[in-house]
Amino acid sequence: MAPPRDAPFMDGPESAGSGRAARIGPNAVTRIAEALRATGHERWIVPIYAAAGACDWLDSPPQEMVDERQAARLHLAVRRFLPASGASQVLAEAGRLTADYLLAVRIPPAARLLLKALPAPIGIRLLLRAVRMHAWTFAGSGRFDCAAGPPVTIEIGANPLCAGERAAEPVCDWHAAVFQRLFQSLVTRRSAVREVECVASGQDRCRFTVSYTPR
Repeated sequence: MAPPRDAPFMDGPESAGSGRAARIGPNAVTRIAEALRATGHERWIVPIYAAAGACDWLDSPPQEMVDERQAARLHLAVRRFLPASGASQVLAEAGRLTADYLLAVRIPPAARLLLKALPAPIGIRLLLRAVRMHAWTFAGSGRFDCAAGPPVTIEIGANPLCAGERAAEPVCDWHAAVFQRLFQSLVTRRSAVREVECVASGQDRCRFTVSYTPR
């Protein structure tokens, strides 16, 4: 039986200091419902959002930054209600939808053309610089770092979106899919992102490696 509507069954991460939560971009939550529909899990939308205390986001999807604790509860609810393979599929699809939105709305056409035209190592450095500048939108209170490598790495220390999660394997399919779609669209289609360390598995950071074959 699903939890009552708008009655969260999980505690989210608390931000340090004043007790006020850090915030994260709305794509971390708005794309979840879209991904549930796209992957054939539409019947779980209300139970999952209700478990996270976020049914108001279904009626009025947020357009501004949201409380990262509630975003974490929503990601955790997806992994609680669905089997591991289904949760991974949904969160990865939500990540791809997020990246598609960024490509369409947030990245100027001239910048997209420039990155695609540059040699891959240079395009990677420029893309990572842009990702670093906007890290607060997808990392919240997490500590962001990246390196052009080799190997190319992206890290989110104390990643708030998997706070409270415990898993034997990495679970940050949303982040991995966002990064992979951006690299495939802006650097080379032959890019792959893999999470090799995860806060949910006991590490102090979520670490992603990017492999690619130059154009």
